[in-house]
Amino acid sequence: MKKSIPQVVLICGLFILLICPKNLNAKLIVCPDCEVSSIKQAIEIAADHDTLLIKKGTYKEFNILIDKPLTLLGENYPVIDGEDKGEIIRIESDNVTVDGLFIINVGTSYTADHAAIRVVKSEHYVIQNVVLEKLFFGIYLEKSSNGKVYHNKIIGDAVNEYNSGNGIQLWYSHNVVVDRNIVQGTRDGIYLEFSDNAIIKDNISSNNLRYGLHFMFSNDDVYTDNVFENNGAGVAVMFSKRITMHNNIFRKNWGTASYGMLLKEINDAEITGNTFEENTIGINIEGSNRITYRNNEFANNGWAIKVRGACYANRFENNNFLYNSFDISYNSKVNDNVFSQNYWSGYTGYDLNNDGVGDVPYRPVKLFSYIVNRTPETIVLLRSLFMDVIDFSEKVSPVFTPDNLVDAEPLMKRAE
Repeated sequence: MKKSIPQVVLICGLFILLICPKNLNAKLIVCPDCEVSSIKQAIEIAADHDTLLIKKGTYKEFNILIDKPLTLLGENYPVIDGEDKGEIIRIESDNVTVDGLFIINVGTSYTADHAAIRVVKSEHYVIQNVVLEKLFFGIYLEKSSNGKVYHNKIIGDAVNEYNSGNGIQLWYSHNVVVDRNIVQGTRDGIYLEFSDNAIIKDNISSNNLRYGLHFMFSNDDVYTDNVFENNGAGVAVMFSKRITMHNNIFRKNWGTASYGMLLKEINDAEITGNTFEENTIGINIEGSNRITYRNNEFANNGWAIKVRGACYANRFENNNFLYNSFDISYNSKVNDNVFSQNYWSGYTGYDLNNDGVGDVPYRPVKLFSYIVNRTPETIVLLRSLFMDVIDFSEKVSPVFTPDNLVDAEPLMKRAE
């Protein structure tokens, strides 16, 4: 039985639809001399899931709104110049990728946090291979989860805190990966607030005005293999739970109120395998409980660890304390924190049975550090005979420092 012509047409049409995919990811060319010469124009005429290939050139545009799923792909780093007029790119759609752009001249505002790239209430976004300079805020994620900020370079020129913004900021944004970015010259390099289950890894945050990393009210986050160097006050970790910080470097955060890392009201965390080197204070701890500090190295700091108070049930195990002016500073006679099998460069005990553990317990809190906490001017006596005398007297008969704050099993060699 012969099929009618309409049936044949219908079958052929279905066959074509099956073997030929829809026109997904169509490429729209944007260049200064093309028919489509502006990014705003290209976004307006693009269909969902199109790719805008932006050719090399300078595009003087700001307030670019991406309100549909698109890919903006730069070729040879085209420049988007906001001319200091305001925000440059604003994303209000899921499934947006911004890749390979050079964005400059974000407008400064004292009433709005203008950003080079802002993502608002969106998911499944990728911001990668972007260079940002002359900015207020760099990349700002606002209530935007399940995204990735990868391999970007953010260079600010912050001078004062009141008229500068953060390099990468997450606000109420969950399940975000911030990976392999370079951030410098901003207020805070990386800032998180109310942002859970984030992964911050392999970033370099240096020479920022205030903090290399600053986060508050953000739980279950992982920070690994980052470098935080030469920032105004180091890294601040506040009011958060179940944080993992592993294999990071905190280096050369110097200043009268500076530290490698500040912990304030942090509970149930793991701080392992990190290096704290040449900071005024390696870790400054206040109101932080049930934290495990393991396999960290504290080298050539003013204070390796300064415990301010209200810190309970913490464990310090297999850490290396190397040539710090003070290893541990403590301002209370009450202690239930555990120090076990750490290596102390100032330890002078012996190991008669050659098991690698010192036979004499080590008291890491020196009376002189207690005095300096209360009278900072006495630091000028640091290398004097006076310091040695009072530290020896406190070692023989503890009066001001916790008598149970000891490492009963100090290591004779550096922990691996």
